[in-house]
Amino acid sequence: MKKIFIVMLVAAATITGCAELNQVLQTVLTTTDTLTETEVVNGLKEALETGARNSASILSLENGYYGDPLVKILLPDEAKVIVDNISRIPGGDKLVEDVVLSINRAAEDAAKEVVPIFVSSIAGMSINDAFGILRGENDAATAYLRNTTYDNLYALYKPKIGQSIEKDLVGNLSAHDAWNSLTSQWNTVANSVVGRLANLTPVETDLTDYLTNKALEGMFFKVEEEEIKIRTQISARVTPLLQKVFGSLD
Repeated sequence: MKKIFIVMLVAAATITGCAELNQVLQTVLTTTDTLTETEVVNGLKEALETGARNSASILSLENGYYGDPLVKILLPDEAKVIVDNISRIPGGDKLVEDVVLSINRAAEDAAKEVVPIFVSSIAGMSINDAFGILRGENDAATAYLRNTTYDNLYALYKPKIGQSIEKDLVGNLSAHDAWNSLTSQWNTVANSVVGRLANLTPVETDLTDYLTNKALEGMFFKVEEEEIKIRTQISARVTPLLQKVFGSLD
């Protein structure tokens, strides 16, 4: 919008030669050109940290994951057989939902510890990174954080998720035990001659890995939401620096 406004001013000033229009044009151009490299870098770092802190704050609350259908972590589709069979037991539905609740609580607990990982990544941002993010798509900052923090966040989340699925589901059987038993039996059939002739596909899903990645998908989904707010909503630019840097894109 600002660029269109400048073009219109240039055209009007050229056609009319109006001194007042030329003065307004010069003011606009001067304001646009005063955005320094340091301001861009610091502004992008501030935006990233604001988005990361807000996302972590939202997801680390009780029901941050569990109560939000957009990020709630569910068992993989291959677990449907487990769920269906346990659901036939009196109180079985509650047992399954307790597992899902436990997984999501573990993710909410992990979300309390993500900010230092994000901040460490943000501190290492280069000038090229900053300008690439500023001129990039609406999820450019989120993509930067995903690329620079995913492995560390995975290492943070996975043990917590792993502990949650080791808890007993029914009797001495945990979700992890049930999953391994189910997939082992299925894979025996799928890998047999009959299974191959029937085009059955072995299940290779590592439950802890699957759930950890789903938890991180939820985290970056929230980070992206926060980034889009800062890029598109003036009210989300909570500091003068954010207003100046992202205002240059309006």
